[in-house]
Amino acid sequence: MRGNITVALVATAFCLAQGPGDFKPATSNVLTAQYPRVDSNSRVEIRFKAPDAGKVRVNFWSGPKADMEKQADGFWTFTTPPMAPGLHYYTVIVDGAEVSDPGSTAYFGGSKWASAVEVPEAGATYYLPQNVPHGQVRELWYDSKVTGTWRHVLVYTPPAYDTRLKERYPALYLQHGGGEDESGWTRQGKANFILDNLIAAGKARPMIVVMANGYARRAGQSVPDPRGRPLGSPEMRKAMQDMMGAFEDDVIQALIPFIDSTFRTMPDREHRAMAGLSMGGMQTFHVAFNHLDRFSYIGGFSGAANVFATGDEKLDTKTAFNGAMSDPVAFSKRVHLLWIGVGTNEPERMKQGIEKLHSSLDEAKIQHVFSQSPGTDHEWQTWRRNLQDFAPRLFQPEAQRSAAARAK
Repeated sequence: MRGNITVALVATAFCLAQGPGDFKPATSNVLTAQYPRVDSNSRVEIRFKAPDAGKVRVNFWSGPKADMEKQADGFWTFTTPPMAPGLHYYTVIVDGAEVSDPGSTAYFGGSKWASAVEVPEAGATYYLPQNVPHGQVRELWYDSKVTGTWRHVLVYTPPAYDTRLKERYPALYLQHGGGEDESGWTRQGKANFILDNLIAAGKARPMIVVMANGYARRAGQSVPDPRGRPLGSPEMRKAMQDMMGAFEDDVIQALIPFIDSTFRTMPDREHRAMAGLSMGGMQTFHVAFNHLDRFSYIGGFSGAANVFATGDEKLDTKTAFNGAMSDPVAFSKRVHLLWIGVGTNEPERMKQGIEKLHSSLDEAKIQHVFSQSPGTDHEWQTWRRNLQDFAPRLFQPEAQRSAAARAK
């Protein structure tokens, strides 16, 4: 739950901290750092050194926000109640200054480098490195005439890519969310391990995964100063629209040609997919629906189209996306997979928006897959689960895709 933790919850957490536990250093820690620690009940123990501070608080972005307790040795401590599995961003507030925890690996999220702690999901190994053949994550730069800059992209190549030199592969373009960058899907999302494990189990077809930077502006285009301007202001709305348009052109005019000329892809729409989380999901729907000559698989993870209506308003499937869904039968033949998902504990407005989109598609008889991640918020465990379900449905024969959809 977002917002301030209740007094009762704080009291419970401090009480739990006094009792015995089986706490172990989090796998997300740097080197041999002993804190933060996680126990088998999914509680997290934070320990932060600030001997001269008067007040220290911990701020989990999708969890507790609470005062820490000062110990005699100058360390401040706090133990959370049980948390949902996954990677949880947090910062520490020391006398009003927001800082990262030096014991945690730094991840780029919320438009800054922040701490995070990995809470294991019991029995889940699908996103962990296993004793299977591993692909590679390659770091490249490409020249974009759209932006007038060199742009950074990460590319996953499947196992045996460098030995099966005559084999060509389909490609998934996989986008990060707002406030994060192209490193998110591998550093936070473990996408490479998810694909390694699926491919090794024969559940997913070997594929290339392209993870590009979602922020773009045209050469010479300025960006308004966001200070003092709410996100809903006309200036900021226009800036977002401009960024969306520049990103779209960059993908179509620069990125796809670069990937197809650099890697052994199968360069046609039948073997090209696009998906993204949150902002990346909205970008995916914008780009893919505008270019159905390039994409035949579309996925939105906690984000799809910018159609989050209020009240009982639904998406008009006859006119949305330039009328691409006006004929459901023709659409299902053209788009092999339309996939949307959301966490059950996500903020209500976001969750209701995805649910309304699902209802609109259902009522219009638009074939699609709708998935809910139980007990997770707007966070990486939701999106790991989304990719785990989405990837096996890609680039498969129609009968297999239909069977997977029915199983859902």
